[in-house]
Amino acid sequence: MEGQKKEKLSEVGEFISEYSAHMMGCGVHTSRVIRSAKRIGEAFGYSVKISVFQRNIILTVVDERTHEHHNEVTDIPGLPISFEQNSRLSALSWETYDNHLSLSDLRSKYQHIIRQPVVHPFFVLILAGLANASFCHLFGGDWWSMGIVFSATLTGMFLKQQMTGKGINHYLVFIVSAFVASLCASIALILETTSEIALATSVLYLVPGVPLINGVIDIVEGYISTGFARLVQASLLIICIATGLSFTLLLVKDSLL
Repeated sequence: MEGQKKEKLSEVGEFISEYSAHMMGCGVHTSRVIRSAKRIGEAFGYSVKISVFQRNIILTVVDERTHEHHNEVTDIPGLPISFEQNSRLSALSWETYDNHLSLSDLRSKYQHIIRQPVVHPFFVLILAGLANASFCHLFGGDWWSMGIVFSATLTGMFLKQQMTGKGINHYLVFIVSAFVASLCASIALILETTSEIALATSVLYLVPGVPLINGVIDIVEGYISTGFARLVQASLLIICIATGLSFTLLLVKDSLL
């Protein structure tokens, strides 16, 4: 009986570790990950101690009655931001707690959630293009500028998707994507249109909004190290965007003048 109990403790620990790492990879702020992990542990009668860092998670699952414990260290995977998965995984922790799911049922539901098909890249391209064109209009751009920004965003976003799929360093991906998108948008300089607005808004699809927001939330809630690391990473990405845009401005500076 003791052997079975110990094995179950390790299995619960392994699942919670994988579950927490996936949530962090999808762009969840730290406190939500910790609450969900502790909730699942409590559903199985265990206490969960968890430390979340930028690249990995350290977790200990403890049986308070027998003082047995199981430790896990898991790397956080680099995953696309998914608000749908975040919401469903958080809801799964409540379902486990309220309905006392078995570990096998919990694993089955978890696998079903993370294996759901992602949004098609072409659909993401169109939405990103429309969003950037809308920003262009919001900042005073005319219809010509909106069309140019839409096509420039499609080009830059497509390049970003291809480079990311090949495993190229994401800082380099941001520099090149910002350069290509802004260079495509520079065609507005030869037209009688709001060219400055077109150039400025052509790279907005790259702004790392989720890391910035999560970094602020983490710091406000007391997770200083994780929040600071997220803000540093977001700041580096913003510098990469500015670098790519600067290359374009160096090429077209005479036209701007």
